[in-house]
Amino acid sequence: MKKIKIAGVPEHFNLPWHLAIEDGAFENRGIDLDWTEVPEGTGRMCTMLRDGETDIAIILTEGIVKDIVAGNPSKIVQVFVQSPLYWGIHVAANSSNKKVADLKDKKAAISRYGSGSHLMAVVNANNNGWSYKNLEFEVVNNVDGAIEALNNGTADYFMWEHFTTKPLVDKGIFRRVDDCPTPWPCFVIAVTDKLLEKSPSLVNHILEVINTYTEDFKDIPSIDRMLANRYEQKVEDIQEWLSITRWSQENITPIMVKNIQEQLERLAIIEKTLPYSKIVTKV
Repeated sequence: MKKIKIAGVPEHFNLPWHLAIEDGAFENRGIDLDWTEVPEGTGRMCTMLRDGETDIAIILTEGIVKDIVAGNPSKIVQVFVQSPLYWGIHVAANSSNKKVADLKDKKAAISRYGSGSHLMAVVNANNNGWSYKNLEFEVVNNVDGAIEALNNGTADYFMWEHFTTKPLVDKGIFRRVDDCPTPWPCFVIAVTDKLLEKSPSLVNHILEVINTYTEDFKDIPSIDRMLANRYEQKVEDIQEWLSITRWSQENITPIMVKNIQEQLERLAIIEKTLPYSKIVTKV
């Protein structure tokens, strides 16, 4: 058995991985796929890829593109979720901020710099015509840190995936003032250059297995109830999420990588762009 370390957020998008692991689908290929939950999100996973703490990450597209441009020795090998991520823009339930316009010049809570919550706060500012260069941020590590920051006033708003945070909205901890969808596929599969050079066939086996699971994922009987139970969501919310979520079995296209880099460069998130072959590879 070849042990491969993989990391992802503890969210409903990643259930296909857990089902495949539980079914022994990777073991049948001689692979011990060791999953690590990373509630801190993409910024933390970028560090894990750099430091060799993980071989593979299921990671936000904009975050890993930014980090590869900054020197992360990894490549994107496939899109995992093709549809956009809907970032809820949240304030404390008792906040005086009632709409997105009220958040201009206010401080955003982010899990860490380079995370989706950071990058999408910049995208959201640009979408609203605000000066994104003067944005202020409060690093909170995870959702629990954001709850604390919004309630004690050290930050004013927090952007996180709509459905993951909806239970907090339902409980009256957060109030969502709007959504900001990503203008690109939301999750990709990133692999370290070290693993790609050493064992490309293993990576190919992993992709073959997970693609089998994502192709038929929505057809699993009672998948909505399974997701709702595992992730403590309402069934109707999961059904809405399933209706707008599309998994992928293909790699990210050159035009999409070009568009992402151009947007990140225009927003001063990256200082240069790289050729497609430096960011994406085929196995």
